[in-house]
Amino acid sequence: MPVVRNDEAREIPWRPGYRNYILAGEAQGVSVSSSMAVLEKGAGAPLHFHEEVDEVIVVIEGTLDVRIGDERLLVGKNQTISVPARTPHAFTVVSPEGARFIAFLPKQGAHMATRYLEGGPPLGAAQK
Repeated sequence: MPVVRNDEAREIPWRPGYRNYILAGEAQGVSVSSSMAVLEKGAGAPLHFHEEVDEVIVVIEGTLDVRIGDERLLVGKNQTISVPARTPHAFTVVSPEGARFIAFLPKQGAHMATRYLEGGPPLGAAQK
């Protein structure tokens, strides 16, 4: 189906305090991957990089403490994070109300070519 109601998107198990919903992918007949994340304060992703693809994250609500390469930034509502392929990055939600963002990877299965420099893959990585 080409149209997905975001509030009815399929949830994939991810990390504690980090809920991940598929907005676009194989089921919609596209080769890209887009997801919506809803996170509690303190949740996030450990340091990692994507081998072959860039990643774009659009912050809808809340504030993230983001590490991209050697830089640390606070990124909040109505800001977009662009991460080039092979660039180490990580983030943690620092806003008390949590955060919500939309992530985009230009290739299905790209998350499977992710290398973790700290921690490990999310619970549902193979399901995405």
